[in-house]
Amino acid sequence: MTGVDAFTARNAIECLRAGAPNQTVVELLGSGQPRIEDAFSRLLTAVRGGATTGLSVGGGFGAGKSHLLAALRQRALREGFAVSMVVISKETLLSDPCKVASAALATAAARERRGPLLADIAAELSPANRAHADLRRWAEDPASGLDSRFAATLHLHAHAHGVDDVLTDAVVRFWSGDSLPAADLTRALRANGLPATGFRRVHPAELARQRLRFAQRLMAAAGYCGWIVLFDEVELIGRCTPAQRARSYAEIARWTGGSLGGPAAIGSVFAITEDFAAAVLDGKGDRSSLAGRAQWAEQPAELVAEGMRVIDRDTLLLDRPDADRLRQVYRRVRELHGTAFNWNPPNVRGLPGASTHQFRQHIRGWINEWDLLRLDPDYRPDTLLDTEAHDYSHA
Repeated sequence: MTGVDAFTARNAIECLRAGAPNQTVVELLGSGQPRIEDAFSRLLTAVRGGATTGLSVGGGFGAGKSHLLAALRQRALREGFAVSMVVISKETLLSDPCKVASAALATAAARERRGPLLADIAAELSPANRAHADLRRWAEDPASGLDSRFAATLHLHAHAHGVDDVLTDAVVRFWSGDSLPAADLTRALRANGLPATGFRRVHPAELARQRLRFAQRLMAAAGYCGWIVLFDEVELIGRCTPAQRARSYAEIARWTGGSLGGPAAIGSVFAITEDFAAAVLDGKGDRSSLAGRAQWAEQPAELVAEGMRVIDRDTLLLDRPDADRLRQVYRRVRELHGTAFNWNPPNVRGLPGASTHQFRQHIRGWINEWDLLRLDPDYRPDTLLDTEAHDYSHA
């Protein structure tokens, strides 16, 4: 038995059909990727020790990258980490540190938390607690590498906590990625009897990286082991301009190599298609030209080259499902379909071959055939696969 009701099972089947696994699907099927799970274990250990590190995983369309990320997310949550999911898109380009940081902060979640994580943590962070004082001392220390805005907003938070909800909300929104003009911050400090000094101009990308490090410290103050940020659809950087691609590679290097401007217990996982290196690094000439033209993209050449190396040589490819794994998943999906539609699904053939098709293709083949047989038990479905074309051209 699946141990789920009909509504939950139906929802899980529809998620499987769409290739967007939900929590029920992940719990029933697991990740099926022991090598990557082992690498993720090492990443979690490093993050617990205070490191900024990352890894890259690759697979074809439908190979189960999103399913894997969902499984890694659940595991990190169970083990006491805060977790974010960032889906790369036209609106959230990997080359834009501000958009990426905002997405990571907006999607941050933790076990037994329902609302926005930073707002929840800030609401519970009492100025009377030692954690608040430790956070202020760290932010004030030049070794933290933080702009003075963070120490100033911590002082404002301590002053307004439980007294001025409007001011507290403005502070938390700044921590979460909103702008807070220096003039407004100076005015708020003076209005509350706090010292106000001039604030230097900080490049938005640098301020975004500082927000990431500051947010991780907030999470640590709340008792979390570290912060895990999962990136999906990373291959979409192949549709960007050469300058945007160069900046994207540099950002991958920063996230995976600990170059977010200072130490922070942050781990990242990048999911990308397995043919990206051939289609973009070679096909678009990035490997031979971008690192040498990094200054044109205002990025250090070594970071651009390192980001490409992570994709090219360090990506862990998802294992295709073998016969045993397919049989195991087949039994679970069949039982789930039966629970969802209150019937006893017969055996179906689906797609032939244990290793020639992607995971999602096998699952959709089974579900489609059961759908047809549920409507017409005498029908004999024969599933054929129309392979997808991958487009890395400009959007």
